[in-house]
Amino acid sequence: MAKPEPKNIRIVNIVVSTSFEKAIPLEKMAATLSNTEYNPEQFPGLVIRIKEPKTSALIFSSGKIVCTGARTMEEVDESIKQIIKSLEKINVKITIKPEITIQNIVASGEIGIILNLNELAMKLENTEYEPEQFPGLVYKLRDCQATFLLFSNGKIVCTGTKSDEDIGIAVDKLIENLKKVNKK
Repeated sequence: MAKPEPKNIRIVNIVVSTSFEKAIPLEKMAATLSNTEYNPEQFPGLVIRIKEPKTSALIFSSGKIVCTGARTMEEVDESIKQIIKSLEKINVKITIKPEITIQNIVASGEIGIILNLNELAMKLENTEYEPEQFPGLVYKLRDCQATFLLFSNGKIVCTGTKSDEDIGIAVDKLIENLKKVNKK
């Protein structure tokens, strides 16, 4: 079997959390800013959508924030800056530099092998495969804290990692495990 080469595995979403360490008046934000949604009866956070970079954030009255949709840390930083500017419009001044924590990174790409998902479901541990419900196989790599969606055409989605390096390690481990299974 030819050595599979991961092809253009790229980050498609970075989820981060931070805190402005200050109470945020969500009602006032929702009433003033057009790019927000706030329905406290259904969910306690306000959603703010940022056009460029295309991201969304949940803002809680405690000042805690969860931002999603960025593909780079530069986009994360830019999104947080834009949220701070939005808050300044309603006279809320953020004086700290928020400490950003990566919660999850999602990457996708292909590994250059056609996969027999039925066989993998039987031979690999920690898999879930229900082809009637979803065409991908879920494979959890416990030692890497990564979960993969594997598709028969060799395309993959990797989630649960917290850095570029983690993604590389997880993809290498995935390929190593797939090679072992192919030899059996």
